[in-house]
Amino acid sequence: MTQQLPVLVAGGGIGGLAAALSLVRQGFHVQVLEQADHIGEIGAGIQLGPNAFHAFDALGVGDKARNRSVFTDYMVMHDALDEYQVGKIPTGEAFRARFGNPYAVIHRVDIHTSLLEGAQESGKVEFVTSARVERVEQDALGVTVHCANGQSYKGQALIGADGGKSVVRTQYVNDPPRVTGHVVYRAVVEKQDFPENLRWNAASIWVGPNCHLVHYPLRGGEQYNVVVTFHSRGKEEWGVTEGSKEEVQSYFQGICPKARQLIDLPKSWKRWATADREPIDTWVFGLAAILGDAAHPTTQYMAQGACMALEDAVTLGEALRVNNNDWSKALALYQRSRVTRTARIVLSGREMGRLYHAKGVERLVRNSLWKGRTPERFYDAMEWLYSWNVGNCLATD
Repeated sequence: MTQQLPVLVAGGGIGGLAAALSLVRQGFHVQVLEQADHIGEIGAGIQLGPNAFHAFDALGVGDKARNRSVFTDYMVMHDALDEYQVGKIPTGEAFRARFGNPYAVIHRVDIHTSLLEGAQESGKVEFVTSARVERVEQDALGVTVHCANGQSYKGQALIGADGGKSVVRTQYVNDPPRVTGHVVYRAVVEKQDFPENLRWNAASIWVGPNCHLVHYPLRGGEQYNVVVTFHSRGKEEWGVTEGSKEEVQSYFQGICPKARQLIDLPKSWKRWATADREPIDTWVFGLAAILGDAAHPTTQYMAQGACMALEDAVTLGEALRVNNNDWSKALALYQRSRVTRTARIVLSGREMGRLYHAKGVERLVRNSLWKGRTPERFYDAMEWLYSWNVGNCLATD
């Protein structure tokens, strides 16, 4: 009787849809509980490493994601004060040969659409909207999720992919967020409004004292993603609000004119006050497990948040496959396979934020770090991150 129940997935974002697709591929029916009144995605552009494309392929939506991506020629870092090129990493043929997949940039909505199409085409995913999870109960027959809409949903297991402010994590862990004080402004600008001297086919970052700026093309180069980050002067609360052009401009005095163009472009901004949480080593609570930002909310500095959620989903499916869909064994293997890697992303993100925002002598050290480094040495340093794939995703200890 339990095996006839669907698997419940809390959250219809990128992590939730990836989890649903992964579960469907192991023969399960899935019920996705989404708190919003429709299945959709907000945000702007994100970066995708080769590991993300390995995950897309494992989920059966590789072609969909590739068709919506812009493949970059390189990644580049400049000092925002004097335009000094700190480092440049080619992401062309040699990069693809090394890691088996490209580096790309894409709109969040286009990732979500690719996953949603895959889930809909499977015919095995049911979507329930306006279903905000309030609490979870478990018994010998499975998991019951009680939602704010007054409905209860029963499943053989629950995957909590309900984001950084996860209700599932709060019930079982209830640890506080770590508000960084770093504020991120994001916007998408049409090509005709974007400066010609910055229309590079690259993931580009300008790093400055207590701030940085990012830009790259989207949707075939018809749009450009613009992201600026700064250390707030005030006390921040984790969340998303409408942005203020005046606030952004007040934080970027002293930035070189070429980079400063970026903050004058957007007509409207979304403002994110960011947070992460301390890494935890327990993601599994009986027949409930957490995934994506619910399991390892991170700052944006490693550009790996969505990539890690995709990896989580694929790893969950593989853990179920090798354990013949035995939930207890599979969830234990899933947790063991993911905790250390995702914790490294969270902790590396904190360090990368410090590196980007260096000032004084620390800035000079940062600018000297990669002088003369060959592409191959950059690739060696990225091996741990980008060489992940479905064949090596499970812990072997």
